Amino acid sequence: MTARRLGIAFVTLLVLDLALGFLRAPSLASAVVTSALVLTAVLLGIRVAGHTIRQTIWRLRNRLIVAYVFIAVVPIVLILALAAVGTWIVAGQVAVYLVTTELERRTATLENTARFLSKARTADRNAAALQLAPLIQERLPGLEVLLAGAEPFHYPQESRLDPPSAAWKDFTGYVVKDRRYYCTSMSRSGANEAVLMAPIDADLLGQLVPGIGVLSITEGERNVNQRYIAGRLPEAANFLDFETLWLGRLSFQPWEDPEKARTEAQIVIQTRPSAVLRAVFGNTDSGQTALLIFAAIATLLLIVEVFSMVIGVSLSRTITEAVHGLYQGTSWIAKGDFSHRIPVKGKDQLAELGHSFNEMTARLESLVEVAKEKERLQSELQIASEVQNQLFPRSAPAMKTVELIGVCQPARMVSGDYYDYLCLPNGNLGIAIGDVAGKGISAALLMASIQSIMRTQLAAGPHSPAEVVAQLNRQLYANTAPEKYATFFFGIYDEQARTLTYTNAGHLPPLLVRPAGVQLLEVTGTVVGAFPSIRYGEKSVPVGEGDVFVAYTDGITEPENAYGEEFGVERLAAVTMNYRSSAVANIAAKIMEAVTEWSSASEMPDDMTVVIAKGRC
Repeated sequence: MTARRLGIAFVTLLVLDLALGFLRAPSLASAVVTSALVLTAVLLGIRVAGHTIRQTIWRLRNRLIVAYVFIAVVPIVLILALAAVGTWIVAGQVAVYLVTTELERRTATLENTARFLSKARTADRNAAALQLAPLIQERLPGLEVLLAGAEPFHYPQESRLDPPSAAWKDFTGYVVKDRRYYCTSMSRSGANEAVLMAPIDADLLGQLVPGIGVLSITEGERNVNQRYIAGRLPEAANFLDFETLWLGRLSFQPWEDPEKARTEAQIVIQTRPSAVLRAVFGNTDSGQTALLIFAAIATLLLIVEVFSMVIGVSLSRTITEAVHGLYQGTSWIAKGDFSHRIPVKGKDQLAELGHSFNEMTARLESLVEVAKEKERLQSELQIASEVQNQLFPRSAPAMKTVELIGVCQPARMVSGDYYDYLCLPNGNLGIAIGDVAGKGISAALLMASIQSIMRTQLAAGPHSPAEVVAQLNRQLYANTAPEKYATFFFGIYDEQARTLTYTNAGHLPPLLVRPAGVQLLEVTGTVVGAFPSIRYGEKSVPVGEGDVFVAYTDGITEPENAYGEEFGVERLAAVTMNYRSSAVANIAAKIMEAVTEWSSASEMPDDMTVVIAKGRC
């Protein structure tokens, strides 16, 4: 559908949709009209956009500019976007890694203390707990210690930490208790048990990686909404030091029952690349240096990109001027003015193109004349092909005891193969097939001469096949060039005696396919037209009911497949044997089909001709 019709349809549907809305039509009808309106609008938009794009890039200069944008600008933008996304991902992931690793490291300090206290003697472990707890509290604020056993011990004294359930084994990690998160380590040794717990809250988060940014923990979906927030977002070092938000996950074991499913919580870090660099490198100078290097490289890429665009536009102008000159030159040629020359500047390839165009216009007129001459010759060749087609028999003569057909497929417009069959004055049938040396017009002319000579002889009176072929040989030798000759087969079928008497003058041996096997009708003399006086022999064979006579040219047996194997007489005999019970037209069609499928060439290298006669009751 054209853009005009789409526009008319869009306006019509728009008016109809507004009318249905004003009249408060049923929702189904309104929905159908609205859907059709949207679809039409989309198709119209696509059509208008395509037309606009085609009009915009019709000029080569605009097309080159668009190409430069896609080749140079778009990749740079994508690279910068990739660098920004990569920086965001790496900065966020590194920040999460630093925070979670530091939290794991501090939690791991509880494990050794818990094991030591659980294995210490009752008299010593309380004193040891009083000495170790303040040291651990520096890294884990809010630490609570429970030493369970014969004499329970709490640190600090106001702690009311209850002993864990019996389902707990030795454990170091994160737990959730009373909707709060803790770093926990517990160890049992006999009747003694040591439990150390420190809350994961704003105090602890603020100590993990100082200066990294804002840290917060949000509880999972199974618990109430609660956030622990610590730290502040550092100032941006420069305009490239953008804000980064990244999420990590922590898994907490329920304090009440360790067999329950773990609770997932999110650790959220709001930071900047400069803060991550400071945390990684350990000093401000290294991070600032890395950012400055990145900014310098980005600025250099931008300068190179602008410089490349200026050069590209300049080069495109040179190219488009040359193309515009060629466009004007072709316009003059289209009007038939071959005297127009385009101006040429410079000594580059575009200048050479201009010189070539001017030389082309100088020679174009003569080429037009050559093309007209070639067209005339092609027309004459077409006429010759039509004339030759008239020379072949239009239909087979009606015989009582034999069914006959002949087929010729030229490799070119005209063929050098010859076949003919006609009723003789005494009621017998003459069958001829030949292959003229060479191809094209000269072979077709010799083929026409052979037909004329044969029909003249056969109309004069009855002759034996050997006499007819000998007379043909003498006339061809006398009236053609020495290099012109042909292989030839001629046979006379006696319908009363049902015998075929033939002379084979150097032609490929025809096949006589019987139910019992295949007989080759061997050669009885040399080719015709090569020597002035040659004696030809003749032979006779019976043709019974169901026997199939197949005469052919080398275009049938010599085509090769992809492996260089010829189709050959054996395959021809096999195809004929398989279809000998069919009509002669079907046998001929199957032979042509088999040869075409066997050949690996896009077109057949030689003329393909076959004459088939089949005995019937």
